[in-house]
Amino acid sequence: MPELPDLTVYLERIDARAGGGVLRQLRIGNPFVLRTVAPPCEAFAGRRLTGTRRIGKRLVLSFEGGLHAVIHLMVLGRLRWAKAGAALPKAGGLAAFDFGQGSLLLIEHGKKRRAALHLVGSDAELAPFDRGGLEVLDAGYDAFHAALVRENHTLKRALTDPRIFAGIGNAYSDEILHRAQLSPFRQTQALPQDEARRLYDATRAVLREWTERLRREAGENWPDKVTAFRPDMAVHGRYRLPCPVCGAPVQRIVYASNEANYCARCQTGGRLLADRALSRLLHDSWPKTLDEL
Repeated sequence: MPELPDLTVYLERIDARAGGGVLRQLRIGNPFVLRTVAPPCEAFAGRRLTGTRRIGKRLVLSFEGGLHAVIHLMVLGRLRWAKAGAALPKAGGLAAFDFGQGSLLLIEHGKKRRAALHLVGSDAELAPFDRGGLEVLDAGYDAFHAALVRENHTLKRALTDPRIFAGIGNAYSDEILHRAQLSPFRQTQALPQDEARRLYDATRAVLREWTERLRREAGENWPDKVTAFRPDMAVHGRYRLPCPVCGAPVQRIVYASNEANYCARCQTGGRLLADRALSRLLHDSWPKTLDEL
């Protein structure tokens, strides 16, 4: 799922390509993507794009008259910029915002249709899309720590919970925890102040660095390579590859539909975290440390 750095660059490129432009029409390629019935798509035609913003992992396009289009890309949704009036792809083409200078296409890879488009008619109707998560880049340490320890969760869950922190998902939470040298399964309320401060600094640094890196990568072009798996990440998607800090093989825990990638030497003192499925299968044969592995 695209996270804060990717979404920030998307918004910047939308502003550069379509900011201030008049929407000619909003086309729906797959009715499943549209999750609202009012206002209708036709109400957006002829209105100027007045601004963009992010609410958590949702993108908001704001138009004259207080109308907003809220886009949730989910896991495989992506945005493309094409020539004005370009046809939507037959496979995965969900919606198109046609401006005079080009068309913003919402597409979704794969067969499942999870991406969503909500059309709302006032600023007040945007409130339900805000899950309440803290925007870490706009927050001081005290606000971060208060959100972190409000409930007792694992660090991995806390970072990816949109009610606690906004815009962070599976990929960048792995990178943040590796930078902070903290286990994904540490409990938030058991974290001492020095480690909580380290997590705060790592969260801000990783999100800023990756936003700037993706910004430089796109340049003036459209960011076509939006992915959660990048070869220059430290641990995410790098199972069994060497940690860039210590050289130990990156480890992985798979649970439900998610996974956690970590370096045992850097983050858990050499201890391997138990994989719920594999460790139960292997029982006493499950290695407990990097040396045993």
